[in-house]
Amino acid sequence: MARLNSIASAVRRMYERFAHRFEQGVQVLEHRYTPLGRFQPGPFEDWSFLWKPAVIGFCAMTMILAGGSFTNSPFKLNMTSTWFFGEPSQGAVGTPSETKLMFAIVLVYGGLFLLMRVWLRLAEVMKLHGGASLKKLWWMLLLWATPMLLSPPMFSRDVFSYAAQGEMTSHHLSPYILGPFSLGSIPYVNPVDPLWVNTPAPYGPFFLFIDGLINKITRHHQLATVVGLRLLEVVAVVMIGIGAAMLATSLKRDPGEAFVLSALNPLVLLTVIGSAHNDGLMAGFLVLGIAFAVRKKMLWAVVLCACAAAIKAPGAIGLAFVAWTWLGAQASVRERIKPILKSGAITAVVLGLWTWCAGFGFGWVKNLLSNGTVRSWAAPMTALGMATGNLLHAVGLTGITVTSTISVWRFLGLVSAVGFMIWLLLHGEKRGWVRSLALVLVLFVELGPVVQPWYLVWGLVIMAASYKGREHFWLLFLSITGPFIGLPGGRQLLADLVHSNPLLIAVAVLIVAGMLVVPMGRWTQWSWPENKIELDA
Repeated sequence: MARLNSIASAVRRMYERFAHRFEQGVQVLEHRYTPLGRFQPGPFEDWSFLWKPAVIGFCAMTMILAGGSFTNSPFKLNMTSTWFFGEPSQGAVGTPSETKLMFAIVLVYGGLFLLMRVWLRLAEVMKLHGGASLKKLWWMLLLWATPMLLSPPMFSRDVFSYAAQGEMTSHHLSPYILGPFSLGSIPYVNPVDPLWVNTPAPYGPFFLFIDGLINKITRHHQLATVVGLRLLEVVAVVMIGIGAAMLATSLKRDPGEAFVLSALNPLVLLTVIGSAHNDGLMAGFLVLGIAFAVRKKMLWAVVLCACAAAIKAPGAIGLAFVAWTWLGAQASVRERIKPILKSGAITAVVLGLWTWCAGFGFGWVKNLLSNGTVRSWAAPMTALGMATGNLLHAVGLTGITVTSTISVWRFLGLVSAVGFMIWLLLHGEKRGWVRSLALVLVLFVELGPVVQPWYLVWGLVIMAASYKGREHFWLLFLSITGPFIGLPGGRQLLADLVHSNPLLIAVAVLIVAGMLVVPMGRWTQWSWPENKIELDA
């Protein structure tokens, strides 16, 4: 055990050195090559400047909306009758306009870069100076979210799968057994990604119940159902904002900062509202449940976390932490048995209720690994599996398939994630159990078979209200890099830069580069500590 502790300490020291140098390098580059270097940190005045990042962020989101609204934009599904504008006309023929395609790509990437910059600077200001008005921040959220509310579903087609599964639910076809193709030739099926058209749903009964209800309310109109699912995720972001602020207040932290790091997070706005992923709804229930748990309202905490688990399975991790810490850090294992059993009984009632409402049993449990069919280099465990398999083939060991090496590495990742969870559960009193829960949720994503940007929302919205030390840096890093994981349009952008005429290339580079260096105002000086060490030294 002493040897293991020694190895763990050595690994931690290496991590601290690497993370410190990496963070310092980023700060040096930002200070030298962006307009931040023009300002010297001065005394903080007041929060009257908040209208400036609000307007800049709105402009960035509007650029993304404009880039996604072009016909044949690579950031959305280009199929007739899937949105109110920007879709190809019925029977359209011919080659898409090269200029429109280029500007769609440039506007989206330019808007993303500008959005990341303004949010990053605002987050740093909030870290150094507490007390911002939550009311003003809610207005900022409304302003930033409006373009995404109007935009077609971007960066993912999953919302069309949700709509089809809701249609199945409303007609009593079990999404746990059948795929959307079972609906036949109707508008709900055409937009579904071919990868999932015959795949059963891994979502919990609570989400399927809501999904089917939306289909009934919209009277089985495909486009109206998609709009209903988008509005559902708007509600989810509101829940995230309320829950994160509540949690921060309960932990004696600044609720405004937690709000900016969660509800105003670009990853949340782009993947929860823009793509309408149900991960936002799960995260909303989960962060509210954790906030109630910290306030010792355990019944509500367990019910809300159980609802999160009834949307997507990772919500059950929150239940484990709530049940284990019910009596506090000093409770013995024997004393914890009763609250664990009580939590289990409440969870069983909640899951049973939603299972009865949905009407399809517990078939979703066996479908939890259905997304494991996706192979992506963005998932570390899958990437190691593919690299190992290809390396073995390169040295002549062709008897071992890439599929088997991927399975081994994914199993190791799952075991590692579970191991970390157990260790953090047992040592929660040292780190704080809320911080530990946030880390576990992030680790389950990073060590899982598939890493999607919207999966990171699970842990980041809780980390927003509970982080300590360098966790703040990694929260920012994952939030500003996450939206670019598997972002559509990247390959198309490179192809266009190679084959387009020089004038278009020049325009594209100027617009995108401009978003990286355009001045955002003197308010950004307050994102640097007044007594900061001179980075040029």
